[in-house]
Amino acid sequence: MDLGLQDRVALVTGASSGIGFGIAQALAAEGATVAISSPTRERIEAAAEKIGARAYVHDSKDLDGAPELLDQVEADLGPLSALVLNTGGPPGGEPLEFSREQWEEAYRELVLFPMAFIEHVVPGMRERGFGRILNVSSSSAREPILGLMLSTTHRSGMLGGFKLLARQLAADGITLNTLLPGRFATARIAHLFGSMEAAERAAPDQIPIGRLGTIEEIGAAGAFLCSAPASYITGQALAVDGGLMQAT
Repeated sequence: MDLGLQDRVALVTGASSGIGFGIAQALAAEGATVAISSPTRERIEAAAEKIGARAYVHDSKDLDGAPELLDQVEADLGPLSALVLNTGGPPGGEPLEFSREQWEEAYRELVLFPMAFIEHVVPGMRERGFGRILNVSSSSAREPILGLMLSTTHRSGMLGGFKLLARQLAADGITLNTLLPGRFATARIAHLFGSMEAAERAAPDQIPIGRLGTIEEIGAAGAFLCSAPASYITGQALAVDGGLMQAT
């Protein structure tokens, strides 16, 4: 299938490794002109070199820097057709033991961060009549995960926000969708389980498909939702989790 991504410009945030890198890699393989960002110059430049992308240094907590990043990407590469919003996610812990500062930081990262990007990129997409905005969330947004209070609370709120925005922007040729990743073989899952080996041992008993996902598998899903053929899909949350979630 031709995804219609040849020479379209895409920005993927938080893409130095893991799921963000997987999506950026898939977009680049489809012929998109890809920009990737993360806070660490050495890591993002190394990732960009692997897939032929353009590297930008940006911290997801820097809300004021979002317009500057978007303007620079468009100045360097051209008008943005696809925006993939990915962050690492807040820490886990006991639900009632997070500080107010941790709650505020999670809100900043998971709600204000994507909105700062969306507010700035939508006018240009509207003018051109084409846009794909994809939020990389978590299965916790639909089915709470023990210990992930901050992620569950804020990510589930953004599902509602994306649904509202999708309805408002659909007639302008702009789609907004959400990926709900399950367990993937990334540094974050290794951290949550204590090690990659522990996560892999738990997978056969807990995930119907019997293993952790790969970044190539979620990359394929992300690239499709950013594509031209996905033009009639908006306001949706797609679980990519090997059948892990039980919620409908």
